[in-house]
Amino acid sequence: MKTRPLFAASLLMAALNGAGAQGGGGSAAPSGGAAATSLPGIPRIAFDKYTLPNGLQVILVEDKRLPLVAVNVWYHVGPANEAPGLTGFAHLFEHMMFAGSKHLPRGLADRLMEGAGASDSNGSTDYDRTNYYDTVPSNQLELALWVHADRMGYLPDVLDQKSLANQQDVVRNERRDTVENEPYGIVEEALNHALFPQDHPYRASVIGSHADIQNAKLADVRDFFTRYYGPNNASIVIAGDIDKVKTRALVAKYFGSLRRGPAVVRPAVTTPPITSERRLVVPDRVELPRVYMAWLTPPAYQAGDAELAVAAQILAGGKSSRLYKSLVYGRQIAQDVDANQDARALASTFLIEVTARAGHTPAELEAAIDAELAALRDHGPSEQEVARARNQIETAIVSSLEKLGGDGLADQLNHYNQFTGDPGYLAQDVATLRRITAADVQRAARTWLQQKSRVVVAGVPGIPDLPPDPPAPKPPKARSGQGAGGINEAEAWRAQMPKAGPAPRLNLPQGEAFKLPNGLTVIHHYNPALPLVSAELVVRSGSDANPPALPGLAGFTAQLLLEGTATRSAPQIADEIAQLGAFIDADSSTGASSVALLSLSANFGAALAVLADVVQHPAFPTAEVERQRASRLGELMQQRDDPELIAALAAAGALYGPRHPYGYGQLGTEPAIRAVTRNDLHGFWRRHYVPGNAALVVSGDISRADLAALAEARFASWQSAPVPPLVPGTPATTKARVVLVDQPGAGQTALRLTTLAAERKTPHYPALEVMNAAFGGLFTSRINQNLREDKGYTYGVYSGFRYDRTPGPFIIAGSVRANVTGASVAELLKEAQAMVDKPLDAQELAGARNAELLSLPNRFETNSDIGASLAETFIYDLPLDYYTELPARLAAVTAADVQAAARRYLDPAKLVVVAVGERKKIAAQLDKLKLGPVEARDSEGQLRP
Repeated sequence: MKTRPLFAASLLMAALNGAGAQGGGGSAAPSGGAAATSLPGIPRIAFDKYTLPNGLQVILVEDKRLPLVAVNVWYHVGPANEAPGLTGFAHLFEHMMFAGSKHLPRGLADRLMEGAGASDSNGSTDYDRTNYYDTVPSNQLELALWVHADRMGYLPDVLDQKSLANQQDVVRNERRDTVENEPYGIVEEALNHALFPQDHPYRASVIGSHADIQNAKLADVRDFFTRYYGPNNASIVIAGDIDKVKTRALVAKYFGSLRRGPAVVRPAVTTPPITSERRLVVPDRVELPRVYMAWLTPPAYQAGDAELAVAAQILAGGKSSRLYKSLVYGRQIAQDVDANQDARALASTFLIEVTARAGHTPAELEAAIDAELAALRDHGPSEQEVARARNQIETAIVSSLEKLGGDGLADQLNHYNQFTGDPGYLAQDVATLRRITAADVQRAARTWLQQKSRVVVAGVPGIPDLPPDPPAPKPPKARSGQGAGGINEAEAWRAQMPKAGPAPRLNLPQGEAFKLPNGLTVIHHYNPALPLVSAELVVRSGSDANPPALPGLAGFTAQLLLEGTATRSAPQIADEIAQLGAFIDADSSTGASSVALLSLSANFGAALAVLADVVQHPAFPTAEVERQRASRLGELMQQRDDPELIAALAAAGALYGPRHPYGYGQLGTEPAIRAVTRNDLHGFWRRHYVPGNAALVVSGDISRADLAALAEARFASWQSAPVPPLVPGTPATTKARVVLVDQPGAGQTALRLTTLAAERKTPHYPALEVMNAAFGGLFTSRINQNLREDKGYTYGVYSGFRYDRTPGPFIIAGSVRANVTGASVAELLKEAQAMVDKPLDAQELAGARNAELLSLPNRFETNSDIGASLAETFIYDLPLDYYTELPARLAAVTAADVQAAARRYLDPAKLVVVAVGERKKIAAQLDKLKLGPVEARDSEGQLRP
């Protein structure tokens, strides 16, 4: 299940509109080509669209920016097509598509794809569609097509009860993880139930209920596949470094002989309007109340949809929005605000959600929201507000095209194709956006956002009333003939894995660096692929520079940079950036603080002027310090609602101790937030935000000469000052082996196993990355296959290194069912010991090494990705050619190197086990493992007195 993007959901996302297949009985001529119209500032996407005789729609896009190809398959089916009593079935089936097919036994496809360097490999289910996608090196396109075709054509041949039972366990763990243990997850599900009647296909959440997931039968799975997973109910986008003629031949080879499925009848559903207000109060394990308001609105791409997307941006699209200025900034009764026009095929929903600041009530929030809605309906927005919203939505649309795969270019074309029948709808989409006026937005608000036609749900602190979570029954005995219900004729050649083409040359961005006279480093990468520029001003001081008594100071300082300068107030900064259609953010990590900017290239100069001002001339107004203090205290309360964040905090505290700056989260602690003064913030900025400690990293559609002129104009007057030394201190790791944080009523346990490991400049970095890929970094890693795929204990478990200037942590993390907490820890420790005891065999080594090596280009798809990698070279004092040299270093990693890395950094005896869950359910399980001393910590990760 995948969430929708925040901005312009109706403009970016597509839903089923019943468009028929192009062409007739034979292969059709291309129905596409370059987009029919073009607009200034909007890229033209050249594509070919044709239809195979079996009905599969094929869309090809040639894009040579990187040696990558995205393969994106959409099946036009989702919960909108589910049978009564089987809520969540479309999503469960999505999982089944990864369980193996006739020529690819369970798990093999994932291993082959990861070993080939695939990235952005996953699937997702939305109400009107299910998609499957991979990004692969261009020489592995045939492998990706082989895998997707085998799933489309030969899944029923091997479907069995064991696979179904396993995925039922996994999906129910996913429900616990993403709905029941997620703050406000139960509240949002109740909202959905209130919007739609009992028999409406949108009423249930996409993931469904425990009972319905468990009630699915193997016969239901077979029937669903036969009914909806034929090629005539699918479309495939192949975008990237391709030869179109050769790609057409490959598509015909792998998909052409698959049989057409039965004709799919599109859902004929009438969504009854809401004629009187509906209200609910839903308790959940949260500290801050939240108000949701939702309306039924026009289906995607129908009149009013785009206007409501603009209205959502005006109401709650960042700091320049009305609800933010009124409720968060002005009255300070809200912690955060959000609004979204969630466009779907049968009916869309317009949603406003506002979280209260501590001490304020849902009634206060509702009255304040109502006042802003009334003003929008009665007086409309200003033309300036509409232009501001349009500009930011347009930038978000263009930036969504930076990635080839995932939710990027290929997915957008499939969205447009399903909605409109035209993959090249981008220009028309943006043209519609640009035509929207203030009167249009006011008319849409008056028509659709009336009080009588809404649902209002208040999520409040309390004990959630969770739906039944029945135990999984023993699976029925397998019947003879299971797995023999094939649809397509056997073709022996399909059992042969295709050979890779010639390996593409890895030309990874290196960047060029120069310095201004004041010591500011400027790093530039020219990327003209799209009219976008990403910039990041980074300083080499993060939480490692926090004084012991003030954890969180670096993050607090970064947050204040955007809250006023000598010449711009906080609202002026927000309005100016939004008017330019740009996005700006400030943040802090363990080793750096930064201000990041994304802009259309035409507006970059003006946007950079704002970034330069906030970095060089922050005013730290007393009123803004107090506003942000209250905001950070609210964030701290929200952090305490999330078990996985609590586990991360407790792990940091246990690993580093209370005197080390890494022993806390970026927010710090409540006493520290309350104690920070304006002088502390100004002092941190004065010491650390100096040119010699900073770099301006820019990637995008701007030449070096133009950047040099802008950098000189905006930063030459920044006065140089001594660079501060950074001495974070010595970690004081707890003597305990088990750390418990009690969460009464939790159905899951958030686990972290952690130990101090390596610094970023370690020469062991390539071996560590390969070791981690095999152990817990990949979907097919040892721990994920064990706990998720084999035992069904978890929705997923992973591992990874955080590399700092000093040794950072190695982390194993995941949430497991409460009743298998002890068993899960035992398995994780067993897997760690196995990595130490025995070297990887040749096949596993090759798979893990190639997964790291061949997927490297995917780390440089977007300008922000490129900028982050170049910034990393500055932060950790790595050479600019670090990434161009990394492929050879990864290729040289041996099994002995991996085992040596495991012995040095993955000693099970040194792993501290952190468990956040209901103590009375999990303590005894952990005691049986006899790991050693146990300590209790609070929800901020600190030792309890």
